[in-house]
Amino acid sequence: MAIQTVGVIGAGQMGAGIAHVFALAGYEVKLNDIDGERVRAAIDRIGENIGKQVVKGQVSEAERAAAMARIAPAGALPEIAATDLVIEAATENEAVKREIFKALVPHLAPDTILTTNTSSISITRLASVTDRPERFMGFHFMNPVPLMQLVELIRGIATDEETYETLKLVVDKLGKTHASAEDFPAFIVNRILMPMINEAIYTLYEGVGTVESIDTSLKLGANHPMGPLALADFIGLDICLAIMNVLHEGLADTKYRPCPLLTKYVEAGWLGRKTQRGFYDYRGERPMPTR
Repeated sequence: MAIQTVGVIGAGQMGAGIAHVFALAGYEVKLNDIDGERVRAAIDRIGENIGKQVVKGQVSEAERAAAMARIAPAGALPEIAATDLVIEAATENEAVKREIFKALVPHLAPDTILTTNTSSISITRLASVTDRPERFMGFHFMNPVPLMQLVELIRGIATDEETYETLKLVVDKLGKTHASAEDFPAFIVNRILMPMINEAIYTLYEGVGTVESIDTSLKLGANHPMGPLALADFIGLDICLAIMNVLHEGLADTKYRPCPLLTKYVEAGWLGRKTQRGFYDYRGERPMPTR
């Protein structure tokens, strides 16, 4: 089926980034959040970010104006449900996501495709609370969405071929690259990335290295663009912990046990850049290690 209208649920960093790339690619976008002010702030932020692309010569001023005209706030889920494609980008919490999909179902058009931007949760399980598991998929964008090239496509046990092929075409139109993943905990990217980050935290926890020495070692010794602890702060330590818990519970292997130090930081509310403190303190002129 041809996708023309897209509904995005969640106006945080991921939801705003997804709305950004879809609007630039020519789709009509409805953006929803439980906090209406957050939607307005997200649309303003999208305008600023596309403006930066204009300055860099990546987008014309006319393209920026056209993209912004395609994004509209949606005050309630029924407005989102009327679109051809729904992308849920709410918090990485299975109970929250399940409630969102249950609330959407009564309002959906027969052909609407449902997707989730989850980075770790079972697609099959989420699809089971809807009336269309065959038209349900994982649609996992990387952060920051406008800059990152990859989109993971994850089929649940009931996802049909037409839905999969439709989303492949959408990814192509966005100018991005898809990777197909099976429906196992954390899929491909986070199945590999999060244990590495967790191990970096264990390395800090056990006193093998400091925050700076660990990040410097991976940047210069493994040619990573960002150290694992700085990357954890960028992702959000609460998200890192949630994904490690999904891996640990879903695969029942002790190698995925979240580091106690990661749990402690989350308990303290030190979640990284979004709270101004994580493995680094971002409240000064430059980030300073907190350990």
